[in-house]
Amino acid sequence: MQSCNNRRPSDFVPLPDVIHLTSEALCNTNFRKEIFTGCHLQATLMCIPPRCDIGAEVHENVDQMLFIVQGQGVVVFGTSHCQPQKRCRVRGGDAIFVPAGTWHNVINTARMPLKLVSVYAPPNHPIGTLQRTKADAEREEN
Repeated sequence: MQSCNNRRPSDFVPLPDVIHLTSEALCNTNFRKEIFTGCHLQATLMCIPPRCDIGAEVHENVDQMLFIVQGQGVVVFGTSHCQPQKRCRVRGGDAIFVPAGTWHNVINTARMPLKLVSVYAPPNHPIGTLQRTKADAEREEN
């Protein structure tokens, strides 16, 4: 991703905005939908279907915060995807903080979609990212 200092005039430059984040998250049916990308921060909405997960992942140079808007699940953390060292139940209103370099996965344990907001610093996905399903996300990342 280009840094703000290296952007050309034709590159997208975000404008200040206000949205009702909870309403937007509850209405979202996409696996991942980018809603804001600035120079140092990015926000996406996620909808994890019942009994599904985000998938074990690590962001080497990106801190992440996930905020559960609706639903319940389990988050696992660790130094490798094979050996999680911490497992916590999460539900609406909980925030999950993931330092760069930490393997993590969020698993929906309920019968309803898990709705959440994911914030990355610095940005982690291309501007305009819209992945309808986890399979779409996996295809784009490979």
